Formats: sequence, C-alpha cells, structure tokens
Amino acid sequence: MDNREKIRKMMFAAVLIAISIIIPTQFGFLRIVIGPFTATIASHVPMFLAMLIAPEVAIAVGVGSAIGFFITIPLVIAARAAMHIVVGYVGALIIKKDKNFKKAIAITAPIHGILEGLVVIPFGFSVYQFVVVVAVGTMIHHFVDGAISYALANALAKARRKKLYDVFTSEVI
Repeated sequence: MDNREKIRKMMFAAVLIAISIIIPTQFGFLRIVIGPFTATIASHVPMFLAMLIAPEVAIAVGVGSAIGFFITIPLVIAARAAMHIVVGYVGALIIKKDKNFKKAIAITAPIHGILEGLVVIPFGFSVYQFVVVVAVGTMIHHFVDGAISYALANALAKARRKKLYDVFTSEVI
C-alpha cells in the first residue's frame, strides 16, 4: 500500500472517530432507554463504515466510540461501546475476505450482543438483564444501525459511481 492510501485511510479513520464521539455527546435525543438497556440510534454507523475500509480503521473507530460514550454516559455504557473494537475488527475481516457487508452484519450481531451482555455482568446486571435486555437489545440495535449503514454506503457508492466495497478507495473502476 502506498503512502497516499495510508493517508486516505487515516483521514477516513479520523472523520469516523470524530463522528463516533459526536453521536453520543451531541445527539443524546437519539438515545432509547428500555430498563437497564440503552441504545443510541446510529452509534454503530461509524463502526460499520470503518469495516468497509480496513480492520485497523475499524479498531480505531471502536476506540473512538468507547471514548465518546465514556465522555457522556455511565461507565457501563462506555464499556459496552468498547466492544465495538472487537465487533468492527471481526466485521472488517469478513468484508476483506468475502466482500459481503450483509454477511458481516449478520455474523457480528450475535458476537456484539454476547460481548455487550458479558461486559455488563461486573456492573451487577442479572442474568435476565444480561441475556434478554442487553444481548438481545444490542442485536436488534445492531441490525437497525446495520441497515442505516448499508443504505448510506450504497448511496455513497452510487454517488461516487463505485461498487460498495470500493466506495472508500481511491481506485478508479
């Protein structure tokens, strides 16, 4: 990979990290609270878009997401957001290997739900809250944000006259 492509990836990572911090800090009205479960609509979108760029970008955006939630919300939610690091990385590997965004969303949904469920256990959540509320709630939120991300990435690809998996590259098709 040449330096221009490395710089391009860093630029996309910086923008997506900024968005992943802005969403929880400035768009609290997008937050849904159901019992102990919370979901901020569109908070996974930067992670999903980063998965289309590269695994290392997905990791960086996951760290940014955790920072964004740490700034504004209780520690338990920031800990849940830190799971975006793993989910984004796994999803990016799937996309890199199979060029299949929908498959990456589907495979990472249970991983996402289980990880976010497990991370709340030390915070005193019951088994019911872990399994039903957090894990299932996270998977539903994952699919909603996955659909938003897919639509956004397709719109960007159409506007750039590129294929979905090339929308963030500088290569000409």
